Amino acid sequence: MPLTLRADGVQSWQVRKIVVIGPGIVGMPMAALLAHARIREGTDEPARVVVLQRASRNSGWKVDAINAGRSPIGGVEPALDAIVADAVAAGLLSATSDPSTVRDADVVLVCVQTDKRGFAPDYDPLFEALTGAAQALRARPTGNVPLIVFESTLAPSSMTTVVREHFERYGLVEGRDILLGNSPNRVMPGRLVERVRTSDRIVAGLHPATPELIGRLYRRIVTGGVLYPTNSMTAEVVKTLENAYRDVRIAFAAEVARDCDARDVDFYALRDAVNARLAQADGASSDPTAVPSGGLLVPTIGVGGHCLPKDGILLWWRRIESGADTSRSLILAAREINDASPAAAVQLAERAFGPVDGRTVALLGTAYRFNSEDTRNSPTLALAMLLRSRGCTVRLHDPYVRADDQNLRKFGLTEIFTSDLGAAVGDAEWIMMCTAHRDYVAGRDAILRLAPRARALFDGCNLYHEREFVDGDVAYAGIGRGHEPPSAALVDSVVAGFRALEQGLAREVDDTIAFLNDRFARDAFNQVSFETVRQLAGTCVTGCAIAAIERAGSHPATSLAARPAATWRLAALRSGA
Repeated sequence: MPLTLRADGVQSWQVRKIVVIGPGIVGMPMAALLAHARIREGTDEPARVVVLQRASRNSGWKVDAINAGRSPIGGVEPALDAIVADAVAAGLLSATSDPSTVRDADVVLVCVQTDKRGFAPDYDPLFEALTGAAQALRARPTGNVPLIVFESTLAPSSMTTVVREHFERYGLVEGRDILLGNSPNRVMPGRLVERVRTSDRIVAGLHPATPELIGRLYRRIVTGGVLYPTNSMTAEVVKTLENAYRDVRIAFAAEVARDCDARDVDFYALRDAVNARLAQADGASSDPTAVPSGGLLVPTIGVGGHCLPKDGILLWWRRIESGADTSRSLILAAREINDASPAAAVQLAERAFGPVDGRTVALLGTAYRFNSEDTRNSPTLALAMLLRSRGCTVRLHDPYVRADDQNLRKFGLTEIFTSDLGAAVGDAEWIMMCTAHRDYVAGRDAILRLAPRARALFDGCNLYHEREFVDGDVAYAGIGRGHEPPSAALVDSVVAGFRALEQGLAREVDDTIAFLNDRFARDAFNQVSFETVRQLAGTCVTGCAIAAIERAGSHPATSLAARPAATWRLAALRSGA
């Protein structure tokens, strides 16, 4: 029998076949590494890994690519291509568009993109995949209890409600016919293999045996990280919180940077001083390719990617659904602030260079993240549409994005995109740096040489410095590039504002956990603890230090009275200042 359960845990388990649904930036490295690990669990033969990709216009081509030994992930992904080629050559990794492959799977990894629709999750693509899987599993071999692990991001309570109920509609009962678990991914484009191997991971489930099983499988590939077992709702809260808190910190940094730009203060000098006081220093102020992990993050032209723009809303979903007051939410206010960043970047550029209306502008970096092809929610696309509405002739450039990228098509921007740098900047009057690709880091001279008409360069991603432009004909300006050093009073004020923000966020999370426990925790095992959430969030490699909740009256909101005239909305929102 492949999997036998008993009251105190797992008695026996065989893993002969693993199906990974969705070969995106989460599913592809997981599938490749599981196949490469030659996993033997309860059998002498290594487990075969099959990638399931639906036959779609945008992604159906991935099946043939994988079966030919090629990774479908673009951009710069160290080691991934070689691992895929090795696993396919060994006969341990393959791909198909036939959902019936799930029928005899011992393990199913669900790596399907989830999104939001308004203030609720959009699970349509997820449930399309789960429906095919559930139909196949109805014909599973007698006695087989497959482990179904969600790497996808889920709104808290989803596993115990909509996911469980979906499988029950097909006669598949959690804890009897299937085991439902989740291990939210912590990957990052450009470092997919590294992140899977070295990041700490949460392994969770609705049944107490499920984290044990996921742990037994994942420790074969998570060789440099720690696996933390817990329940599914805790995992859902931690995953959405990690991204929500990052979104909040970026929004606070954006507010502070806008104040610095208005006062000609060097934001990066301020950032380093504040983060040193917070004991959360990093190297991102001087290195555009470093991943910011300090308390005060790095503001750019906006927040993109698939996770940050939606995960705070997913964390709040059930409370919004219940009619809760959202007016003092830091998480939801951060969304408004970050969504306004492309327009704020244009305003800052116009302050330095004059009106942009009618000019020819080259936007360099279409992907939302450096060295990646990922354009999901890229602020560059929003910036392009804003500039076009101002009568500008816009050219988009990126060395990694595909010409047929689905988001370029979605927003009608395909015709203005090119991977030819000379074509992008040849007629440009303004150049706006939007993504810190390595090609741009080392290619400043080439960019300027190919742009004879350019008279202004706006740095929206902390890529260059004004001293690199003093002897040329191109004027330079950028986010946070003021000239004056921050005063001691300003450093004190930003530190105090950040401390108030920490406390407001902690209280918001604690309130959310209490709500979720009251409505959705079915038993003691599935209860969520604020302290556990703090501890697990703290294992995130990009920094998610959730503050302990201080006693009433002890948090530093009163010191915000000394902050500069500009109102830092996030610092004041929950403090009452």
